[in-house]
Amino acid sequence: MKIRNVVHRGLRRFVQRNDASGLAPSVVEKVRNILTFLLEVEDAQELRDVPAWKAHQLTGDRKGTWSLTVTRNWRITFRINTSEREIFDLDFEDYH
Repeated sequence: MKIRNVVHRGLRRFVQRNDASGLAPSVVEKVRNILTFLLEVEDAQELRDVPAWKAHQLTGDRKGTWSLTVTRNWRITFRINTSEREIFDLDFEDYH
């Protein structure tokens, strides 16, 4: 899938220029793996193929947003436009 936009400034820098200065060094490799997977995924259900990421959709006012675990508190969150095959509102956040 294609990434339409990135909300988190450090993650945006990482996606656009491979500049990890806006991310903690301890998460860079995992974030890189997740982003690579997201770019290659064909169907949203494939997100559940990596149990360690604990992929799930949020509920309530965040309904439709996917969440993948990066660390204990930090998640990569995003929405998917299935008709356009795009990921949008990609974010790196501590929403707990």
